[in-house]
Amino acid sequence: MKNRMFGGIGVMALAFTLAVVGVDAFAQQAQAAETNVDSKLQECAKVCSDCQRACDLCATHCAHLLADGKKEHLSCLMHCRDCAVCCAACSQICASGGPLSAVMADCCAKCCDHCARACEAFPDDKHCKACAEECRKCEKGCKAIAR
Repeated sequence: MKNRMFGGIGVMALAFTLAVVGVDAFAQQAQAAETNVDSKLQECAKVCSDCQRACDLCATHCAHLLADGKKEHLSCLMHCRDCAVCCAACSQICASGGPLSAVMADCCAKCCDHCARACEAFPDDKHCKACAEECRKCEKGCKAIAR
C-alpha cells in the first residue's frame, strides 16, 4: 500500500514538474513573440514619425508654391497635411503599444499611399520626391503590423 501511495505521489510530482516546465516554456515563447511585436510597433512608430515630419515640410513647401500662384500644388499640400496628422497619431499609438495599433497602421498605410501618389505627380520637385519616399517607407512599415 505504501509503495502505491509513494508511486502516486511520484507520478503527481512528475506531472507537476512537467506542467511547470511547460508553462515556463510557453511563457518564454509568448515573451519572445511579444518582444518581436513590440519591436515591429516601435519601428512603425519611428517610420511614422519620420513621415510626419517629411509631410509637414512638403506641405509648407507646397504652401509657398501656392502663394507663388502654382495652384497645381494644392492637392499635394492637402494630402501632405492630412497624412502628417495620420502619421503623428499612428506613431503615438504604436509607440505606446495601444490596442488599436494594427487598425491605425492599416489606415496610415492607406494615407501614405495616397500622399505618395500626390507627391509623385511632381517628380522634379525635391521636396515632393523626398516626401513620397518617406511615405512609401511608412506605408511598408505600417503594412508589417496592419490587420
